[in-house]
Amino acid sequence: MPAPRRASRPNATAMKMVGSQVAVCRIAKGMTQRALAEALHIDVETIASIEQGRRVLMPHVAAQMDGILGLPGVLTVAANGLPEVDMVPAWAEEYMEREAEALALSWYDTLAVPGLLQTEAYARAVLSCRVPFMGEEKIELQTARRIKRQEILTRPVPPTLSFVIWEASLRDRIGGDEVRREQLRHLRTCADQPAVSLQVLPLGITAHAGLDGPFILLETPEFQRLAYSETQRGSFLVRDPNEVSILSQKYAMLRSQALNLAETKGLLDRLLGES
Repeated sequence: MPAPRRASRPNATAMKMVGSQVAVCRIAKGMTQRALAEALHIDVETIASIEQGRRVLMPHVAAQMDGILGLPGVLTVAANGLPEVDMVPAWAEEYMEREAEALALSWYDTLAVPGLLQTEAYARAVLSCRVPFMGEEKIELQTARRIKRQEILTRPVPPTLSFVIWEASLRDRIGGDEVRREQLRHLRTCADQPAVSLQVLPLGITAHAGLDGPFILLETPEFQRLAYSETQRGSFLVRDPNEVSILSQKYAMLRSQALNLAETKGLLDRLLGES
């Protein structure tokens, strides 16, 4: 297995500088941390963590702050200027590049909601589960990178996206009840997006094609078909047409075994009603 490639290591200094900018701009506007938090619909501890340099300022939050504080994009520029996360292994580097420009993605996941559909809080909770514990700074940086990947969902012409998610991942309470409720609400919203096909593979079925674990199918702008699969200690990009074909057949079978689109929306509504 190839060793992870490390880029320049982001340090706490950059996060603290951006946090100080937030604090200065907030005070200049005459707002308390609580007032800013309420305007953003987030908790005051999050604002405090950002200002102290313990939590990454997400670009979408920075843009909201700029609007609330009447700033000409100052915090958005600062947030986008934070160093890139140095946590991308060499075996995942090409996949990340391919994902960003993909024409189509088909994603089967089992134990967690697919990264492109995760809320910020859920992503943070999932990353916090990793053993050994990576530390708060790395968790924040990886969370920021994961959320940034979701920009492909808002491209002028987004990719065609298909997701099959095992029901168990929706019933787990990773991060707690409120994180789960927010994640379920987000999935329900995503299920109504025209470019998204969301299906749940239900518990209790007698057989299904996904027992070997999660994988992703991808079509590039050059119409090349690739697959991507992760393991406990690494991942690999599949280029061999025969292997991609096998995974494509598995995905087609999974879609036929999963709940259809309307049934999936109904399940999400029921889960929200129970939560």
